[in-house]
Amino acid sequence: MLESKIILKNEEMQYIALFGSITGATSEDCLIDDNNGRIIFIAKKGEMGLAIGKNGKNIETLKKMTGRQIEVVENAETPEELIKNSLSPARISNIRITENPKRKIAVVEVESKDKAIAIGKNGRTIEKTRMLVKRYFQVDHVVIT
Repeated sequence: MLESKIILKNEEMQYIALFGSITGATSEDCLIDDNNGRIIFIAKKGEMGLAIGKNGKNIETLKKMTGRQIEVVENAETPEELIKNSLSPARISNIRITENPKRKIAVVEVESKDKAIAIGKNGRTIEKTRMLVKRYFQVDHVVIT
């Protein structure tokens, strides 16, 4: 999945180790989003349930230990799949990725009832999605329609 080389800083590696020891799941990456006071973990495909824990117990434990909001997104092979995972539980009807020589844009059609979920409070969810698809698939922008 990783098309670009991602270099993890010490702090990110420590959080990944903490995530693994608390959840028993594998975190394949970690983004520290200081602007929103959160840490975003990329869980190995198929390990979301393990990562979250019963009734969200693991997320709560990590939140207490780090003093930050914790978000977990399941890893994906394609930009479309990563967008779906990142915007979950919003229902997505279609994703188109258009490319021109200057930029790559993902246009995401979301069920009208779920637009607020996809955007998130203060745009946090869409911002997370943009950061992830830029990091992994060099998609410059994500638009919700």
